[in-house]
Amino acid sequence: MLLKTEQEKLEWELIYTYIIPIGMGIIALFILFRLVMIFQYFYARHFKKPIVTHFYFKLKKLTPIQLSILKNEYPLFGKLSDKHQSYFEHRVATFIDKTQFIGRQDLVVTEQMRVLVAATSIMLTFGFRKYLLDLLNTVILYPNEYYSEINEANHKGETNPQLKAIVFSWKDFKHGYNIGDDNLNLGIHEFGHAIHLNASMNNDVSSLVFSQGFQNLTSYLQKNPTLRENLIASKYFRAYAYTNQFEFFAVLLENFVETPKEFKSQFPHLYGYIKQMLNFKFAGY
Repeated sequence: MLLKTEQEKLEWELIYTYIIPIGMGIIALFILFRLVMIFQYFYARHFKKPIVTHFYFKLKKLTPIQLSILKNEYPLFGKLSDKHQSYFEHRVATFIDKTQFIGRQDLVVTEQMRVLVAATSIMLTFGFRKYLLDLLNTVILYPNEYYSEINEANHKGETNPQLKAIVFSWKDFKHGYNIGDDNLNLGIHEFGHAIHLNASMNNDVSSLVFSQGFQNLTSYLQKNPTLRENLIASKYFRAYAYTNQFEFFAVLLENFVETPKEFKSQFPHLYGYIKQMLNFKFAGY
């Protein structure tokens, strides 16, 4: 009986000394985590941006060949500050590591393809805290325009949420960067669709900021009926923009990236909405 009492005493000491404090600590951490998450959402709703955009325990590096491609073939990279260049490199390296690249019709996927596709995605999500899209884990590349069995038509590019894939004709993807100010960029256009769809399917802070911004954009257009007439009359945005809301955003995004000064000059309110939705506050934008 005495032994049993001593054993029970030891068990209760163990519970009070270790188990209860550990349990209380876990509960406190959970409550703190929830409070931080709630604060982040309130902050994002009010200020229309994440509290913190860049926070990394260790920055990844590209290989020397990959970094050379990024520096020499992706103009926006050179417009970034040294600090932002290191963040951009990290994100491009992470995108490449976590994404499957598949070449179709005997196309061999090269480092140039990986870097330029990754850089296009990272450029558009560089203002996001969560910069990798849950919607995508695969990039499929064709040498030229290809036949899509989904839509039963020839395509230059498409976003396929069911397969978590984005698809490009490499010829047309490259053509988008050959002329940097014609407001025609297949990569920007398709990743614009992917970002738009991803935001509608997720509730992270960056998706919240994007979706809230898009609602404000559409509300602004609805309250200004003459603006649509002005948009069409200006011929600044190609006619395809007026197909639906997804194409409208994707076309606006092409113009935003390629001719920002003209965009801001002609339609400053629309420019402001796109900049806010993407938290695109770098490289002089």
